[in-house]
Amino acid sequence: MKILFTQASRMALLAWTFLLLWQFPLCAQDEQPTGQQRTHLHMNAAGGKWDFPVTIDSITDITVSSDLSHLLLNMPDGQSMPFTISHIDSLTVLNDPLEESKNPYKVFQLYVTTRDEAGVHSRESYTDAWFSLNAQGSFSHFTAATGIRGRGNSSYLWYDKKPYRLKLNEKHKVLGLSKAKSWVLLANYRDVTDLMNTFVFEMGHYVGLPYTNHTRYVELFLDGSYEGLYQLTEQVQQNKNRVAVSDEGGILISLDVDDGPAESPSAGDNFWSEVYGMPVCVKYPDDEWFTSHTVDSVRTVFAELERAIKSKNFAAVEQLLDVPSMIKYLQLQEFVYNVELSAPRSIYMHKDGDGRWVMGPLWDFDAGYDFDWGSMTTGHTFFTDFTETVMGTNPLKRNGQYNYVPQFFTDLFGCPEFVEQYKAQWAAVKDSIVTVAWDACLRYVAEWRASGALTREFARWPLAGKSFDTELEKMHQWLLNRQRHMTYLIAAIPVPDATPVVGEKLCGTITARVKMDWNAGYSQSNKVSVSKSRVLGLMGLQESELQESNLSIVPLYTDGSEGENHTNGTYGAWFNEDDDPGYYDDGHTYIEVFQDLWNWNCGLYQWNCYDDSHTVTMQYQYPHDGTLLKVNVKVVFTIENAGGGWW
Repeated sequence: MKILFTQASRMALLAWTFLLLWQFPLCAQDEQPTGQQRTHLHMNAAGGKWDFPVTIDSITDITVSSDLSHLLLNMPDGQSMPFTISHIDSLTVLNDPLEESKNPYKVFQLYVTTRDEAGVHSRESYTDAWFSLNAQGSFSHFTAATGIRGRGNSSYLWYDKKPYRLKLNEKHKVLGLSKAKSWVLLANYRDVTDLMNTFVFEMGHYVGLPYTNHTRYVELFLDGSYEGLYQLTEQVQQNKNRVAVSDEGGILISLDVDDGPAESPSAGDNFWSEVYGMPVCVKYPDDEWFTSHTVDSVRTVFAELERAIKSKNFAAVEQLLDVPSMIKYLQLQEFVYNVELSAPRSIYMHKDGDGRWVMGPLWDFDAGYDFDWGSMTTGHTFFTDFTETVMGTNPLKRNGQYNYVPQFFTDLFGCPEFVEQYKAQWAAVKDSIVTVAWDACLRYVAEWRASGALTREFARWPLAGKSFDTELEKMHQWLLNRQRHMTYLIAAIPVPDATPVVGEKLCGTITARVKMDWNAGYSQSNKVSVSKSRVLGLMGLQESELQESNLSIVPLYTDGSEGENHTNGTYGAWFNEDDDPGYYDDGHTYIEVFQDLWNWNCGLYQWNCYDDSHTVTMQYQYPHDGTLLKVNVKVVFTIENAGGGWW
């Protein structure tokens, strides 16, 4: 049945509603034809361009508010979904089509009405709302009660087009995606192409990373206001239809600065990892079940993997980590130059009971593609340089643009087995990975153009000086260039010496004396200079025998045991008041080693360091003929004008 009413006035709608109830009395569900779905009401808005289906059981579920301002659609759960009458152009009552085309590339329409049209003003608390989804004949239409809130960090704080999270009152399939309550609407405002996350998701599906998100594009109406084109996708969470780790013993974590103990110290669900000092947030088990014991248990289990990676014991790593997932994950991160790997942010891992750790799901890529961070709050500039890297041409030495990327991701490049597998995986996908993912992206673009969604998006959110077609072509060319460059980079990664290290030898100690000016703080003019020839002499090596890619420099505690590097350098350390390696907060002096392994940066933290001198120790380590050769470098810092006269 089809009933049309156009150019509605409030009184006319009221009269029309009574007419509906008189002409079409309530029919029992079992009187409907076999296989027929519930009657839907479709609302056309904005000049008849839009179609919003609402599932109702019968015509009697359509009423009008007492003040005649809203059309009320009474839902099966007893709630009433309001539509502002002044927004309505026409009404049609139809039945759903019996067949679905299951075309995921179409542009769908999503109408969200908040209670009392209050809008969305928080990232922390949900606003009650109603959800009406036009599935365009590709999937089943869907209407439900929901909650909606803001989401994201920089994307929510910096940009007018806001991302959202939806939480349905009941689990349900949405646009053919598996049943769940929580869904995400990504605004992608920084990304002119709207494809950066989608492209990586498509790559993730192609290489077989588990639990990779899917994409559906919707045009969002919020309280009747057109908000533009959004990417609807799954919330990353533990769920049998999401990250399907078991309810008992399953773990889902994110390595994320924003959710970690520094930025969220009172959350109770996070910790610093024991070995690499990374910020870790426990996403599952979730808050409802949290105790400090749970967090401590996850920290302990994760530290086992960290120690295996740190020791470069590949056999032990394979027992604890799904190595192929790590390889695929790192390659996709590096391919799109996702600098979030270095922070780290939005890096997910999961583990099912006694199983191995697995990387993923993939998430958050609009900071990649060579984004210009110089204009990060207002700019939309990407794709300038395709040669930059996060991990570097030699990831073990972290010699890329982000040389402070956690060694958790790079120490595995000290294992010849890992490097060989890394090279083999890229060789298997390099010639097809861009084409497959890009072809999927172009299918979405074709639907945007055909539906007019692209024109409406740029009318709603005009970006001065930016053209979609220009940015689309820039992205495609950048990806093609990146594919060729990655092939070159991965082929050049050095395979470390496979000779097992069965012993070690302390070859001697060098003392370096350096003066630092307290007033210069982090900006010291002096460096710690070490004689390369003297180090090689103590090790008994000729310069021709040295491969610097296999040389490491580690900080030592005063008792001679090895410490950790928590600086931005490839090597180095913060040293506390007792001259032991530690963290910035307690640091007095620091050493940072970048590409030059023989001239080290140094400095001091003025708020902590009022001392006249510190003596710290770094150690060169080099594997040679099965023996780890070691040379200590004792650095004596003399600090002039200690305290800067503040005493």
